[in-house]
Amino acid sequence: MNRCFWCSADPLYVAYHDQEWGVPLHEPRALFELLLLEGFQAGLSWFTVLQKRARYRQVLHGFDPQRLAALDDAEIEALLQDPGIIRNRRKLQAARQNARAWLSLEDPVAWLWSFVGGHPRINHFRDRHEVPAVTAEAEAMSRALRKAGFSFVGPTICYAFMQASGMVMDHTLDCFRHAELARGAG
Repeated sequence: MNRCFWCSADPLYVAYHDQEWGVPLHEPRALFELLLLEGFQAGLSWFTVLQKRARYRQVLHGFDPQRLAALDDAEIEALLQDPGIIRNRRKLQAARQNARAWLSLEDPVAWLWSFVGGHPRINHFRDRHEVPAVTAEAEAMSRALRKAGFSFVGPTICYAFMQASGMVMDHTLDCFRHAELARGAG
């Protein structure tokens, strides 16, 4: 079974590729979680974040934006001692800041999806060299998120978020998931 070039043989990565990546996501907390996790990935591999996702869910209150927005500095200091997560002060502070910004949005799901016209953009790339790292839509999303008070939301992070959340479907044509997602089989 052919998978995208970036998917290793690790069972965690295979499951993520086969069941999550590129599947249109509209549930608010799941989108919020993914946006924060993409920010935690900055400078690291996605696999590193994926291995720590379960622990993040535990210590970040299931990515509940209300609870994350209320984190105080002492709680962030305590999180910096947890070896099960990426211990980066700026990224943890950004999670709190991003929760506050998320809560200020009237309809964050519709707003985020508006950058692709409200429906998945299905791409038909033959190989990895055609898949962009950034698009004009990701740049626009990055600017808008920053203006709304978010951080760790550069254009590359935004495009990875768009790919992961199914806003754009970038499974390559040789990947078995391309045909399934292109016909809306999720």
